[in-house]
Formats: sequence, structure tokens, C-alpha cells
Amino acid sequence: MIPGVILAGGRSQRLGGGDKCLLAFGDGTILDHVIGAVGGQVNGLAINSNSAPALFAHTGLTMLADVLPGRLGPLAGIHTAMLWARARGADAVVTVPADTPFLPRDLVVRLDAGREAGQASVAVSGGELHPVVGLWPSALAEQLEAFLAKGVYRVRGWLGQISFRNVEFETGAIDPFWNINTPEDLALARAAVA
Repeated sequence: MIPGVILAGGRSQRLGGGDKCLLAFGDGTILDHVIGAVGGQVNGLAINSNSAPALFAHTGLTMLADVLPGRLGPLAGIHTAMLWARARGADAVVTVPADTPFLPRDLVVRLDAGREAGQASVAVSGGELHPVVGLWPSALAEQLEAFLAKGVYRVRGWLGQISFRNVEFETGAIDPFWNINTPEDLALARAAVA
């Protein structure tokens, strides 16, 4: 099985700052729901965040601060995830954002199915690409580090440099990749999970 990393590095400015994944949600937190959705699909799960590890101690998961300095965004988290996976002997790693509590329960197997060697896979729903929800070959870590060294930090920019495939997921009443960004999003998501 493939290991997974939850990317929890966002600054949550539209939700007042801080770690929005720790906000109350259903019978736990947003993060608890993400862990519940993806934890059983992966061989080892870690959290990538530059916040104080103590904030996430209750999860019991490995904490990974960005290997590269400067808070470079989700791409730096993906880079860190690749290195962590490779150190575990895994040739790929799945990443998901910490603010997407409705992730599909077959996410990892579908991202991996039919993938060619060295190829990444990225989730798509409703015609929209979700570039942080992906499966990444760990061998690409050095290539990604060189890309970041150029001062380009957009995941879509990185996708333009590598071989990847889109994996389409169905949207039901709720888009499985809906991420919570605003107080309105949070209220709607809480109502949906209730």
C-alpha cells in the first residue's frame, strides 16, 4: 500500500487564521474527518504542517515540517511527503489537504489504478482539477526541489513539468473535494455532516 500525507500548512486567512483543520466538525474536528476518510486507505499516514506539533499530538500521527525553509506552500508539503515516503521505502505517496472532510473512500486505489511507472495522478471532479489531491512518485523529489528553487510555487505549474493523469471522481450531493475556506463553507459543511 501507498503512504499518505495530510497537508495542513494553509494559513486560513479567510477563517480568521490559525489551523482551520482543528475547528469543531461533526463529532470531532475537520482533521479528524480527513483522517477517518483516508487513514484506512494508506500504509502509514503523516501530517505536514509548520505549526507547533503539540497542536496535532492528539492524532498520534507523525508530524512533518517542510524540509525546505520559507513556507513555500503546498508544493513544499508535497516535496516533504515524497522524501518521507521514500525514506519508508515507498515509490509513491498520496497527498490530501486538511480541509477536505468528504474525501472518497476509494481515493487511493483509484489514483493508483492504471498509472504508468513514474506518472503522477491528480483528482478531478465536476470538470475541476484538484491539484493538491494527488499521487506522486517519490523519485520526483529532486526534480520538484529544483522547480521550487526557481521561485515557482504553484502546483499547476509543477504539473506542467511532469507526466500526470487526471482521475475523474463523481460528485453527488457534495463534491468529495470540497474544501472549507470561509465561515459560510464551514456552516454548510457542518450542516451536511450533521
